[in-house]
Amino acid sequence: MVYETGNRTVDDAVERVLAGEVLDRRDGLALIAQPVEALAPAADHVRSEFGDDTVDACSIVNAKAGNCAEDCGFCAQSVHFDTGIDTYGLLDPEEILDAARRAERDGAQRFGIVVAEKGVSKERRPDEWDDVIRAIRLVRDETAVEVDASLGILTEEEAGILADEGINHYNHNIETSPRYFPEIVDTHSFEDRVATLEVAKDAGMDLCAGVILGMGESPTDRVDAAIALQDVGVSSLPVNVLNPVEGTAMGGMDSADISTEAILKTVAVYRLLHPHARVRLTGGREVNLAMDEQHLPFEAGADGILTGDYLTTGGQSAGDDIEIIERAGLEPNRDVNDFDPDAVKAASDDDATPEAPPETAAGTATSTASQPDDD
Repeated sequence: MVYETGNRTVDDAVERVLAGEVLDRRDGLALIAQPVEALAPAADHVRSEFGDDTVDACSIVNAKAGNCAEDCGFCAQSVHFDTGIDTYGLLDPEEILDAARRAERDGAQRFGIVVAEKGVSKERRPDEWDDVIRAIRLVRDETAVEVDASLGILTEEEAGILADEGINHYNHNIETSPRYFPEIVDTHSFEDRVATLEVAKDAGMDLCAGVILGMGESPTDRVDAAIALQDVGVSSLPVNVLNPVEGTAMGGMDSADISTEAILKTVAVYRLLHPHARVRLTGGREVNLAMDEQHLPFEAGADGILTGDYLTTGGQSAGDDIEIIERAGLEPNRDVNDFDPDAVKAASDDDATPEAPPETAAGTATSTASQPDDD
């Protein structure tokens, strides 16, 4: 059966993707210029043909917060900016395990251990490295979630150890296109980030790498970022939308420099350029999309979500996220952690009060770290 929207550019792209062809930069630029009314259902069709009509949920813990020497203009954890966030050293492995158990309770399929620094170094900080490895083992052995990590730049030796310890996905976002990257970061290069992804992939880990939309980039930059991720080869593509944090280089913006329509078009194009990846809606969605809009990306090709709090900003409850997924006509993935969605929704309703929102995996791992934020 031929899929038809009546838009020749979109219909041709869908036909080629379903036939196994990989779309290129020229295709991406042509597609992102098309109306969302044609792009969104076409991308949703491709998702349905290649996927399983589930949305995969991950959750993270901010395992080491603040004092990062890098100058990423969007990041509240950079030492270059005065943002007033709580800072702390690496959490005790048992605290990281507690956060993973909360993620498991909330229906996450995977759990990411994230640190704010250029790289966890086995050579320069061996005690910290040992604690990271112990935390990975605890989460791996005592929960049903898959263990992911975002530990910055890796050596080949470090990547090999992480792969041997069972790290499923290694996260290292490219943030934006190669052209626009120098506009947001000075202290390292786009090529540095790609090199780490290649080291992780060569060690045998799957890759989770994506972007932040709304930092002033153009639609062409959004396409070029997706093409760069094709070149690397990712199985999870997180799509963040900037949540400007006061004190950062981008903190003077009232909101992300992108419309709801442009977010949906970008998600749809990413699905068509990455038909087999989990296109994952992540940080900033709550502040850039109204509650009655948050299901729309999942009708435009998205099939993954980051649930719970982010690195330095709060998220929303796992129950709310499940309702968003169901509103889009999909269901939560339960391949790894076979939880009861109705129980998660009920627990979220029971726990939530204006004074005390329900605990989520990140931001509540320790009393020292009151409410970590986004990336």
